[in-house]
Amino acid sequence: MLTTVKLPKELHAALDRAARAHGLTKSEVVRAALRSELARLASRRPPTPWDLGKDLFGRAGSGRGDLSTLRARDLLVQGGRRKPRRG
Repeated sequence: MLTTVKLPKELHAALDRAARAHGLTKSEVVRAALRSELARLASRRPPTPWDLGKDLFGRAGSGRGDLSTLRARDLLVQGGRRKPRRG
């Protein structure tokens, strides 16, 4: 099957040099590199939602790092009672 890939000049030149140095065709070098990279990617676990957003979590808050602790304490003091309804 034929696939066309556009390469920057410097990458194409490096591919050409590597193929000549090892007595391979450029296609052989590309196939070997692609197999290697695909195997590496397959061995990595996909990012979790936490991984994707960890640099954003807590950015738009009050600036206090103890709010979840305070909320938990308030709930324990209330004994699990619901907050009174407003108005």
